[in-house]
Amino acid sequence: MISKREMPEPSDKKAVFERSCCPITNGLDIFGDKWSLLIVRDLMLGKRRYQDLISSPESIASNILADRLKRLESAGLVHRRAYQQSPARYEYILTEKGTDLKPVLEAIAAWGERYYPETMGSAPLSSVE
Repeated sequence: MISKREMPEPSDKKAVFERSCCPITNGLDIFGDKWSLLIVRDLMLGKRRYQDLISSPESIASNILADRLKRLESAGLVHRRAYQQSPARYEYILTEKGTDLKPVLEAIAAWGERYYPETMGSAPLSSVE
């Protein structure tokens, strides 16, 4: 019998879950803080570089942004690619796993627009296929 903490992945690797094997719990363990989905949103809207991400209107602190980018990369949602060698500078690109969050963000945006109509609405995530 498979334990609550270990479930086989399709690639025959074992996934170890932090709290439970509930898919909502595991998703929230990756992007359930108040910044990660906003970073994913900005990447979907075409931002790629650290300076672009830090300039978002939500005013994320640089140490938080660096931490969340590392977490998202570690979770396989973001790929970091060097675009300059000296000094080393990177851009961030959503992986397929990260791009697959598009319907989640669209659903959250629709909910927010419905229940908080005074907000200015979100930019369409149409740049991502």
